[in-house]
Amino acid sequence: MNRKTGSILLLLLIIPNLCSSAETANMNSQIDQRSYRLGGLSTFAEMVRVGVKTLALSAAMLPDEMDAFVGDAERIAQDESVMLYRETDLIVTDLFPADVAMGKHVLLIYKGATLDEYLALKQRKSELVASGSYAGEARRGIARQFGKLLSYPDANIEELIDNNSGLTQHQK
Repeated sequence: MNRKTGSILLLLLIIPNLCSSAETANMNSQIDQRSYRLGGLSTFAEMVRVGVKTLALSAAMLPDEMDAFVGDAERIAQDESVMLYRETDLIVTDLFPADVAMGKHVLLIYKGATLDEYLALKQRKSELVASGSYAGEARRGIARQFGKLLSYPDANIEELIDNNSGLTQHQK
């Protein structure tokens, strides 16, 4: 091999490594929140499509953020053959802190009759609250059912309920 060919081969080996280093440096800079959220939604959509999760939730967003987000989210859902439902009043249970989605919108990612199950659970909770029966085992039961819809393992559901059930009724 002559000297000129050797130099060219050396450059061809070095340049990709330099580009890779620049890419890595850029990845360490601030993450674009929109792209991050779309990536998360894409991952959850795939999990719902293949049956790993029954129901998944997007990040909770302010209504104007969701307005700008939902078009791309719908394209992802179509590509993954799943459905989206824009929830403006996410069910509040002892699985999560009450204010996790307060004033925010969330996309429910699902297939089949899962939306009907979610809406029925939300209605059941509303009836329990209206009758003054949303306490004790009934309250834990609603949280458990929501956790099961989200395909959480039983042990994690119980842990989340225990961690969040100490919040005051006002917070729930």
